[in-house]
Amino acid sequence: MDDQAEGSERLKILIADDNATDRMILRKIVQSSGHVVVEAGNGIEAVEQFEKAQPDLVLLDALMPEMDGLEAAQQIKVLSADDLIPIIFLTSLTDAGSLADCLNAGGDDFLTKPYNATVLKAKIAAMSRLRKLNTTVLAQRDRIAEYNHQLIREQEVAKSVFDNIAHPGCVDASNIKYILSPMAVFNGDILLAAQTPSGNLLVFLGDFTGHGLPAAIGAMPVAETFYGMTLKGFAMSDILKEINRKLGHILPSGVFCCGCMVHLNFRKGVVNVWNGGLPDAVLLRSESGEIEKIPSFNLPLGILKPDKFDAASKVYECAEGDRFFMGSDGMTEEQNEAGEMYGEERYFAVFENNNDPSVVFEELQQSLKAFCPSDDQGDDHSLVEITFCQDEAVDTGHQEEVKQSVVDSGPREWLLTYELRSDTLRIFNPLPLLTHVIREVPGLSSQSGDLHTILAELYYNALDHGVLGLDSKMKATSDGFSEYYRLKGERLDALEGATVKISLEHNPTPAGGVLMIRIEDSGKGFAYQELNKSFASNNVYCGRGIPLLYELCREVRYEGKGNIVEVEYEWPQATVEQDGS
Repeated sequence: MDDQAEGSERLKILIADDNATDRMILRKIVQSSGHVVVEAGNGIEAVEQFEKAQPDLVLLDALMPEMDGLEAAQQIKVLSADDLIPIIFLTSLTDAGSLADCLNAGGDDFLTKPYNATVLKAKIAAMSRLRKLNTTVLAQRDRIAEYNHQLIREQEVAKSVFDNIAHPGCVDASNIKYILSPMAVFNGDILLAAQTPSGNLLVFLGDFTGHGLPAAIGAMPVAETFYGMTLKGFAMSDILKEINRKLGHILPSGVFCCGCMVHLNFRKGVVNVWNGGLPDAVLLRSESGEIEKIPSFNLPLGILKPDKFDAASKVYECAEGDRFFMGSDGMTEEQNEAGEMYGEERYFAVFENNNDPSVVFEELQQSLKAFCPSDDQGDDHSLVEITFCQDEAVDTGHQEEVKQSVVDSGPREWLLTYELRSDTLRIFNPLPLLTHVIREVPGLSSQSGDLHTILAELYYNALDHGVLGLDSKMKATSDGFSEYYRLKGERLDALEGATVKISLEHNPTPAGGVLMIRIEDSGKGFAYQELNKSFASNNVYCGRGIPLLYELCREVRYEGKGNIVEVEYEWPQATVEQDGS
């Protein structure tokens, strides 16, 4: 009668031994435990019976003719692949070396002669438990592999959605070089670039806490805010404030976004930089080769409450050919196999040792690769180079815009009057609102760049020079530029009884349309009869606004004491036909 324990596993056991008596003894012991027996008389038969019968456990004599047990065990282990088929060697050998050879050949245990039935049954039971454990592990492995495969599929779908929302804008512009090397499927770093309606370039590099999907989720509201507000003509400070507000609202405690945003005004020759938590940015001068480090002066986005957040930027004078660099800390904190960090010293040494500014970007990548040749990254790597050039030389790669058809409904003939008073002038920028109104005119959205430039020149002339009495000649130097805006903030805080009145009137014509813009401020005015209508040749900071108006507008008229200006902007039918195609 079988003495198999209740609930224990019934096994098929292969007994391979050239001694028939030993096989009989083993068969009796094994069958008494309720197991099924398959027999083989030598190593070759053992391998053949293993393939044919597919046993759950093998009792294998170490010394057999034809093929010994050691070689047979090796072939059996190959045939069993991922399945765990325990092999218990049967041997009369007692020296440690021989027993070790049995285990090295693929054996899992051994039983010395003469056989002890109690010990053999215990070993079979132990191997049975080991088989069950292995089966469980393999099943869990397969489930984990399936879950991982499913997760990858879901991430690919999510990444497709993410890429459509956080699209790169014009990061492929001719004057931008960049690398975004994620550690995982999703990148915790984000690079955004867009042209403002006035033709300037706004670029943002962000580095979220951590990496992968959790870090990338915050990039979507950042991208949506960045592109939406840039297209509408919001100032860089307003965009930063809104991004900080949104991230502070949606991100959990301890998660934030280190970032650097730059506004490049090619016409005025300046770059505004806001750095919150990223490593030092670098301004590389093309003429002298001098490098100017721009450290972080602010906390990362998403930490401070809106009333505590400082969106003020630093202003730097730039010349054609100057290069601006910014990168995430994933580069400087990358470690080699010895655990040594790449570090800022090596990073900045590339700039200091460079003889050709046009190849610095590539040299930085080569330096990091030479230090960390392994492809295994410890964090996301991002590096951006922006070359300062003439605005007409910048090819933004045909940045996508939403264009309206001529058949779209929208205002065609209208008059809008908008008056801003002291409390509003202090805190509100009307240009995005006015730009949005203009873009609603069918066919006129493609002209929003020129119109935003005209509106900006008119409004800031009225506010800065008319109401606040600031002298544009202060901006003749980069230091004066900073002082100009410091004084502007001071006078805005003390502003009382001031007004700026803006009137927009649109009239369609058979050839397209005419937009009349009239701005009146409460300032003292100026001697407009003496103004210079041509572009100043030696000053990139001031004196270009009024000549620009004369270049873009069909007509420019000053009235009163110079505190009223009216311009006419004409747009052609050809643009409407293109938009409606």
